[in-house]
Amino acid sequence: MSVKHALSRGLELGRSFFQLGILKSGGRVALKLRGGERPRPRLAPAARAVLSQPQTQPLLPARYRFLRASLRGLAAQLQASGLRRLYGGGSGPRNRAVFLAFGVGLGLIEQQLEEDRRSAATCHEIQTHFRQKKFQSPLKPFTSGYKLEDYVIGKQIGKGCNAAVYEAAAPFAPLRESTPGCLVELKTDEEEINVTESQRLGNTASYPLAVKMMWNIGAGSSSEAILSSMSQELVPASPQALKKEKGEIVLSGHFGSVPKRVTAHPNVIRVYRAFTAEVPLLPGAEVEYPAALPSRLNPAGMGNNCTLFLVMRNYPCTLRQYLEVCVPGCRQGSMMLLQLLEAVDHLCSQSIAHRDLKSDNILLEFDSVGCPRLVITDFGCCLAEEALGMKLPFTTRWVNRGGNACLMAPEVSTAVPGPGVVIDYSKADAWAVGAVAYEIFGQPNPFYNLTGLESRSYQEKQLPPLPASAPEHVQLVVKLLLRRNPNKRPSARVAANILHLRLWGRRALNSLSPDSMGKMAEWLLCQSAVVMLKGCGPRGSSVEAELQRGFLANLDLEELRMALGYLMCGRELWQNINH
Repeated sequence: MSVKHALSRGLELGRSFFQLGILKSGGRVALKLRGGERPRPRLAPAARAVLSQPQTQPLLPARYRFLRASLRGLAAQLQASGLRRLYGGGSGPRNRAVFLAFGVGLGLIEQQLEEDRRSAATCHEIQTHFRQKKFQSPLKPFTSGYKLEDYVIGKQIGKGCNAAVYEAAAPFAPLRESTPGCLVELKTDEEEINVTESQRLGNTASYPLAVKMMWNIGAGSSSEAILSSMSQELVPASPQALKKEKGEIVLSGHFGSVPKRVTAHPNVIRVYRAFTAEVPLLPGAEVEYPAALPSRLNPAGMGNNCTLFLVMRNYPCTLRQYLEVCVPGCRQGSMMLLQLLEAVDHLCSQSIAHRDLKSDNILLEFDSVGCPRLVITDFGCCLAEEALGMKLPFTTRWVNRGGNACLMAPEVSTAVPGPGVVIDYSKADAWAVGAVAYEIFGQPNPFYNLTGLESRSYQEKQLPPLPASAPEHVQLVVKLLLRRNPNKRPSARVAANILHLRLWGRRALNSLSPDSMGKMAEWLLCQSAVVMLKGCGPRGSSVEAELQRGFLANLDLEELRMALGYLMCGRELWQNINH
């Protein structure tokens, strides 16, 4: 509860007293009372204690006593002083009303602060418990794999503007468990979609790994030059990604500044190995990327002899490929959007901006019950420098703003270079998630069409509506994420909390309020018990269980209050529209 709100409530209470005549002079009040007795207002214990104390001259001036008094004590003193003025008649009715109302308002603030302290303590306990459970990699730990010869390379499964990706296998890196790599059939009645083993988009059982070969055209062939030029690709690398023995390349310490690394998260790609090696002639290379080959493999090639190789898990398809053949149901679509927000929030919490979010850079697999699990990949354009954080000095037009120009947030695309200009990326990735949400729910991305919108100039009223089948809370979140002004745009954490509250706390929302978080704490305790019980069962590794654990591991009272406030406003808006 804000101070302004608490004081307004106190003033309303004082005004009601005044209208009833309670704050009038003693003689006029007596005429309104039964039996001629004055009513005794119910006071807080602290206020009664102040009234009962003998009134002696204090040793310190009032301004110093005010500074030393607690909020609760100050509220009690103001209430008591107001009542003395009430019965003594020493001032006018309006002054007495305002004086008492101010004391009541401070008392309400203290009461709300005490409730918030208890709720914040509950959130902290829940957060601490769930943060202790680290994300487990689907691959068993292995100690080999620092050479290209350790892998069996299969066919090409992907290609971007600066790399090619091949499926791979290694005897020392088996999966922890086999997960379905299949597509799904969409039910026409919008029921939950069912996994069918007959339809598949890529088979990852034979090749559980993927090797990404960077194209090295201008970086040189030394390990130092390669790491310096491609260091951003190492942001999602595990601590064991590069060999740390003497004479081998290491992740930090030998080659100057290396960007920070993001910790493990179920919705962020993990690089298990990174090494430099000579560029081989892989299947399809002469056709797919002849210019990136070195002259020893292609006389017309412009590439260097050595480059950087990254080893990751092999995922069945990209989000774009999946959405070309499937339209997820409402609940699964909500959880897909929620996974992207959780991943962006995880990056923001470590001051990392991806800057190239699009459906081609999001990989997809299925959990044990057929729900899509999304993973953000391709960190080649990310901002992850320790000294910069999420803010990039934009002093000249040669500064790289990021990747895909179509999905640049308005504050990025409209920035004009100049002395002292800084681009803030803290909410830019969240804006891109809002644009990708259209694709998840079966609509064209409004910023991709030739006749569509541009992030530089669009107006919010020009945004096309999501399908009527999209849940109200999803429509609310997308509308909030695509606000032009980043100051009016919620963070990825707050947007994720809106979806969390709507997905897991739908029944409890009617009794929750941003002004009273006590019931929110009670619901969180119940939700924690449910999630802990789920973690003991076979569905503990499902996408839904991972999302619920992530929600409880990132609890923050103020962010929950903001999310609940957005939900309350959204509910009123939808009710007005329906009526």
